[in-house]
Amino acid sequence: MDNPRALALNSLIKTDTQSCFTNIEINTVLSRAKMEKNDVSLYTLLYLGVTEKKLYLDYVISQYSTTPLDKIDVETINVLRLGIYQLMFTDRIPDYSAVNESVALAPKRSKGFVNAVLRELLRKNKAVTLPSDRWERLCLTYSVPTELAEIFKRSYGEGEAEQIISYEDKSHGVSLRVNTLMVDYERAVELLTKRGCKIEKSKIASDVIICQSPVSEIGDLIDGGLFFVQDESSRICAQIMDAKSTERILDACACPGGKTFSMAIDMENDGSILACDLHKNKLGLITKGADRLGIEIIKVKEQNGKNYSEEYESSFDKVLCDVPCSGLGVIFKKPDIKYKSVDDINSLPRVQFDILSNCARYVKAGGILVYSTCTLNKAENEENVLKFLKENGNFVPVDFEIGEIKSKEGMFTFLPHKTETDGFFVAKLMRVQ
Repeated sequence: MDNPRALALNSLIKTDTQSCFTNIEINTVLSRAKMEKNDVSLYTLLYLGVTEKKLYLDYVISQYSTTPLDKIDVETINVLRLGIYQLMFTDRIPDYSAVNESVALAPKRSKGFVNAVLRELLRKNKAVTLPSDRWERLCLTYSVPTELAEIFKRSYGEGEAEQIISYEDKSHGVSLRVNTLMVDYERAVELLTKRGCKIEKSKIASDVIICQSPVSEIGDLIDGGLFFVQDESSRICAQIMDAKSTERILDACACPGGKTFSMAIDMENDGSILACDLHKNKLGLITKGADRLGIEIIKVKEQNGKNYSEEYESSFDKVLCDVPCSGLGVIFKKPDIKYKSVDDINSLPRVQFDILSNCARYVKAGGILVYSTCTLNKAENEENVLKFLKENGNFVPVDFEIGEIKSKEGMFTFLPHKTETDGFFVAKLMRVQ
């Protein structure tokens, strides 16, 4: 059997050196590793936990190490992070086990160093002196780079920024969109309940079920096409499109396909959806997903959303631009996103604006254009939409209301601490001429 701590260490090193995504790395490791169920949980806890708390862990190391952080090799520093995380953030791992297992993982050259740092931390009762500045202390506690905190502050003010930074998803549930082409909502609830799954109905999305059981325990129901995983905010975005039977719809940045599938189900598998994406290798996910869900109206095409296609001019009833974004609305699920370069984040609005402007040309007069992101950054969200409206007088905002979700000037931002969903932004526009 594989050692979950060793696997976590390898994943952490890979994340540091190759900039891999945590969700993809976890899926890759779990598909290959041989571990008991408890060890799977331990691997996931350690890998995600250390990634989430990396800045704080490094701060602790800097207080207890005589060697500067930039002089510690990548393998040793990740062993220390693992050890300190177990000592400070887990309650089921004994201190002696955390120390001994960490020393065992350390390279031979640094075993003594790792042992000394961890034992000194224990000797001083895990004491850590935090900065006196409130914002610096907050950012450190939640391991959010100060540059990222500034984006939140600039976008939403200090109060909301603090809520975003400190938000933790305590539900740990999986959002399942019911495929009503195959099963009605009440029957879906019944099937999950009979499995012994603890479930609750979404408060904002009428065809989404929140399931507390691991996806692996209902894999056959998902494989059978009765459900697919889709966050409530993403489902609401697709619902705002108000896709109807017989319509022709473009999903300009479609992969991995959740919104595409939701719209097709709303259309009762009647009409047509062209699902485009820049990455040809990802389009297969949509084709396979559609087959599994019994959807026949989706066609896929490799297409860069910024590049104009004359054949699509004014030819779609509705267009969805769910553009590539910084992902700052899901940092509580994918902690590696927190450490993105701010320069890279700042370069995104231009790309997003170009996609929106280009795809707007494909909307028929009287048609609908929806712009969305899974980020919390007004430069990528409201500012892009307002700039677009200023430069395109033939489009106007359209207000929408879905349950508790009510737009203002055609726009709505899902703040996780208020909606208990992914952070998300959506705007609905109409071409008037």
